Amino acid sequence: MARLVPAGLRQTVIVPDPIDVTDPSDPRLADYVALRDASLRRHLESEQGLFIAEGEKVIRRAVEAGYRPRSFMLAPRWLDALRDLIGGAPVYLVSEETAERVSGFHVHRGALASLHRETRHTMADLLAARRLMVCEDIVDHTNVGAILRNAAGLGWDGVLLSPRCADPLYRRAIKTSMGTVFSLPWARLDDWGSALPALRASGFTVVALALSDDAVDLDEAAAGLGTDARVAVLLGTEGAGLSRCWIEQADLVARIPMRAGVDSLNVAAASAIAGYVLR
Repeated sequence: MARLVPAGLRQTVIVPDPIDVTDPSDPRLADYVALRDASLRRHLESEQGLFIAEGEKVIRRAVEAGYRPRSFMLAPRWLDALRDLIGGAPVYLVSEETAERVSGFHVHRGALASLHRETRHTMADLLAARRLMVCEDIVDHTNVGAILRNAAGLGWDGVLLSPRCADPLYRRAIKTSMGTVFSLPWARLDDWGSALPALRASGFTVVALALSDDAVDLDEAAAGLGTDARVAVLLGTEGAGLSRCWIEQADLVARIPMRAGVDSLNVAAASAIAGYVLR
């Protein structure tokens, strides 16, 4: 029987009884199908307006940030730990085997939630910030998640993403960000071509992180910025780095000095170093 849980003086939340599901093809589990198939998930999640959070900590951060649950798919051991977050969303209790057959991988954390997708910020919102990381065509979800986590942890105000960047609300990006994607403001650029002029017109000093001949060491770049400077640091693709178009539009090109014949770092690692030095 469903339970009534007080939720304030004006309303009562009906908490539904959990539902045992043993059939992986049960249509009620459709939100959780083939979670490793990025192309399928892009289509499904965009069409249905949802995203998936994995693990008790990440699910809790999503719900506490105000994202509304559609449903939960849980191993029975997680029911008590997440009961306070459920609200009126259905809870499907499944075995580890069923969860693996539905999702396409071993759900070792034993807890998944489907939540309503929202667009919370625009580029215009973030142009009021002081410190921004700006990503150009970074397509790896784990890199996007790590950059968001680095930006949040190092006190940056937000992240802007070019239209072709990976989805920050894809499961792997969320997992890598440890849920900071729910608290750190981020937005898509309105237009790739006009993005940098817009940043400069808003008062940002645009610093491109690149291996150009005219690049200065990152420490030198930081020393040349005033303490009140508004800074946007540009981060490029995993392979080729920043486009020549963006590099040429930047106010300053900076590099992280490398040793032992290594030419560059992974973009997520570079974002952490740049975020610390330029903060």
